[in-house]
Amino acid sequence: MMRLAVVGNPENRRVTLFTAAVRRFGLPAPEVFPWLDVLTAGRVPGPGTVVRVDSPGENAEVDRLLRGASGPAEHGEIVGAAAAFRGLGRALARIRDGGGHQLQDTGDILLMTDKPRCHGFLREAGIPVPEALGPIGGYEALRASGWKRVFVKPAYGSSASGVMAVAFAGRRVTAVTSAELSGGRIYNNLRVRRYDDETSIRAVVDRLAVDGLHVERWYPKASLGDRVLDLRVVVIAGEPRHVVVRTSRTPMTNLHLGNARGDVAAVREAAGEKTWRAAMGTCASVAALFPRSLHIGVDLMFRVGWRDHAVAEVNAFGDLLPGVLVDGRDTYGAQVGAIVGGRAGVPCAI
Repeated sequence: MMRLAVVGNPENRRVTLFTAAVRRFGLPAPEVFPWLDVLTAGRVPGPGTVVRVDSPGENAEVDRLLRGASGPAEHGEIVGAAAAFRGLGRALARIRDGGGHQLQDTGDILLMTDKPRCHGFLREAGIPVPEALGPIGGYEALRASGWKRVFVKPAYGSSASGVMAVAFAGRRVTAVTSAELSGGRIYNNLRVRRYDDETSIRAVVDRLAVDGLHVERWYPKASLGDRVLDLRVVVIAGEPRHVVVRTSRTPMTNLHLGNARGDVAAVREAAGEKTWRAAMGTCASVAALFPRSLHIGVDLMFRVGWRDHAVAEVNAFGDLLPGVLVDGRDTYGAQVGAIVGGRAGVPCAI
């Protein structure tokens, strides 16, 4: 008999929601292995455990340890993403070597977290993705590319942190972003802002470039009413199940930026059943590229006019969709159901 374990930040609602789902199935609560313990004492789940790895985010001390920094970042500061990615790789290797059965492959987590590498992986597999530039070192290389409208993304960022929608028109340049430049530092602000002076835009791009950039050609998203939209689709055991429509009056659709959930049925009707099924098929195809991971989150965009669609990102920790139920289960309940039902590759009974 194997027991469930979760590596996460105990105070985070991701851990509490997963624990609640486990208890609803009448199972013992999973043992929680705090990220702090993993990073400081090397304490990880061992043989005989079924291991869920949850996001290390939203904990300042965990962030500091991942970055290997002597002090914490200021609240909301975007700094040290490349170092944090390397730290995550070391921590995931420790978890992998602990001998538990992983619900998410550690290599998959790292691949999904590395935006340039994941984009190339998807493209090579035939998944529709926006066109991307190769590696660039900063603002001058971005302008020299000749691309007029682009999304500039930190190579290892999440939750739209540092993402910029940049448009060039002759010598004029504008950028829409949640990044705030202050005192030579960059912060992730929950208020999306517009920059129209090249000096500030150059400073933000060059600062982000220190930790690596991923640049995509602007993909014109479909809209309903006056709001553009995209989808977060959570695929569990290969099946696209839970869907949230994210709508915005700016290019940034992430819900934590003050944007609104849209109506899934309305989007499905606007897209048409054939287009909708094709989009969900793409999400399933993406999941098939990560067969050793029980769940993934796919950010999917429909093109304006609903002619086609593309995958914006794949998220290893993209299953936090509070209140979204399918067959009476949230994303966590659906995952536990897959585990109990033998669809998660668990070698013996829970």
